[in-house]
Amino acid sequence: MKWTDSREIAIQLADKFPDLDPKTVRFTDLMQWVMKLEGFNDDASHCGEKILEAIQLMWMDEAD
Repeated sequence: MKWTDSREIAIQLADKFPDLDPKTVRFTDLMQWVMKLEGFNDDASHCGEKILEAIQLMWMDEAD
């Protein structure tokens, strides 16, 4: 899984943190959690604010 797999990342985050409101998550935490997901293997330098925003939006969609 790479940073661009925002839907898959969001699904895994929703499963891992079912009681967490994605709107309250800081990007620094989000980045660390994504990097610890099973199957994730991308470089931290490939991540930026737009990627984290996309993941957060997908996670909010999954949480609804």
